[in-house]
Amino acid sequence: MNAPELNLPMTVPAEGLPARVRIHEVGARDGLQNEQATVPTEVKAEFVRRLADAGLTTIEATSFVHPKWVPQLADAERLFPAVAGLPVDLPVLVPNERGLDRALALGARRVAVFASATESFAKANLNRTVDEALAMFEPVVSRAKAQDVHVRGYLSMCFGDPWEGAVPVPQVVKVCRALLDMGCDELSLGDTIGVATPGHVEALLRELTGAGVPVEALGVHFHDTYGQALSNTLAALRLGVTTVDASAGGLGGCPYAKSATGNLATEDLVWMLRGLGIDTGVDLGRLVATSAWMASELGRPSPSRTVRALSHQEQ
Repeated sequence: MNAPELNLPMTVPAEGLPARVRIHEVGARDGLQNEQATVPTEVKAEFVRRLADAGLTTIEATSFVHPKWVPQLADAERLFPAVAGLPVDLPVLVPNERGLDRALALGARRVAVFASATESFAKANLNRTVDEALAMFEPVVSRAKAQDVHVRGYLSMCFGDPWEGAVPVPQVVKVCRALLDMGCDELSLGDTIGVATPGHVEALLRELTGAGVPVEALGVHFHDTYGQALSNTLAALRLGVTTVDASAGGLGGCPYAKSATGNLATEDLVWMLRGLGIDTGVDLGRLVATSAWMASELGRPSPSRTVRALSHQEQ
């Protein structure tokens, strides 16, 4: 008997899960901004094109942050026009009104702001208090919405903070509510240092929905520092979440936790979802090939277990 071209998991659906999940691919932005070396613009553009060709429909392209703070993404004005014609959603991060101006000038129709659930991280990342950061984002969101631009609100440190420890659930709910009230269309709940566990995830989601936050407006963004990203994702899916952030090849790390393994790998997520019979629209073979190609461009193996397993299988 000939071996199958691509080893795939047996599909065994489980009750209480969504039929489809939208993957919000962050590798080209959140992943590459953590690289020590600057990746050439043409390589980034090819990465985005290959991700789109693999079936991903939401690919976060870049960030319009001042180059001084994120030099790896200083080419946003060159990169975005190179991929803008792709038939996918291409959100971009905008830290303030100046960033919004730059994004809108290039025709961006989906933007994101990056807030914190804790005072310590707001101070470290934005040099502001939580309330001051929200005040800075308010005109960004209102101006974007006035032009019918979709706005995502990232909220970091939703589960734990390296300075403050465990983050109280009501504290997270308060900031989420503020972001929605100012006009954000969706929120991404970030486990920035990867300390969440499934019960904590369930508690936060129940508290949010109890506070009137529609589960349809929520996405989850887990880091796999302690090997919990997939189990946390499954917990979120059981409570109705259908948007999951992931990074092709597991690109991206967390500078705030030693030995952090970075973002949930898109391939690992797709493998689990496929086994559960949940549709993503993603061609796993093409995605694995894309991440293997990018790993070779970066000069190191992919941290994704699925990429490693399937790449080894093809050899």
